[in-house]
Amino acid sequence: MNGTAVVLDIEGTVGSAAHVHDVLFPYARQRLPRWFADHRGTERAVALIEEIRVFLGAGSLNEAVAVATLTEWTDRDVKAPALKKIQGWIWEAGYADGSLTGHVYAEIPQVLRRWHASGAVLHVYSSGSVASQVNWFAHTAYGDLTPLLHGYFDLDNAGSKQSAASYRRIGAAIGTPADATLFLSDSGAELDAAADAGWLTVAVRRADDPRPRPVPGHPTIGSLDEQDLDQLMKGT
Repeated sequence: MNGTAVVLDIEGTVGSAAHVHDVLFPYARQRLPRWFADHRGTERAVALIEEIRVFLGAGSLNEAVAVATLTEWTDRDVKAPALKKIQGWIWEAGYADGSLTGHVYAEIPQVLRRWHASGAVLHVYSSGSVASQVNWFAHTAYGDLTPLLHGYFDLDNAGSKQSAASYRRIGAAIGTPADATLFLSDSGAELDAAADAGWLTVAVRRADDPRPRPVPGHPTIGSLDEQDLDQLMKGT
């Protein structure tokens, strides 16, 4: 599959959505006040508060309001780059001390190895920050999977996952033609945007996903080993 690019969503596609919402989000939410206390006055904290202020369009913003805003965004799962950044920083510490493990479904390690060995170039595109993506794949129960992955894209370096422009931006960065680029996701809106950019698309709806299957307009599978990569690229 030389000349082929595969771009993977994380939540609901290669890893459990429940792990994100039931483990990772509460872990970071609980530690928001301590993070700001530990980093008060640092360049990273000052820049983050400024990013939140600009996102809100506020005239000024202090640390307490920043913490309250990030907490509210966590509860509403707002796809704000500032929230994704600080979550990634907090999770990084949790991965480092063994408190957290990146969740991937059982077939993922072998699938990624097989696709990598075939010559396909594998990338990740998630609303979570690049740092959180790297840590997720570096600290799985199956070991470090990052050597199988070529690049990572997030809201900062690509844009909204529901915008076709984001997929065109990624396509330009990876240098693979749209008709040789496959996107796998559990989100119909994301798949629609990728298809609008000319990408090949396959929907992933796991057995524990309550949403309807198939996903309208996209071939739909229940796991990444349900078909081989040639079949997925052909949409069969």
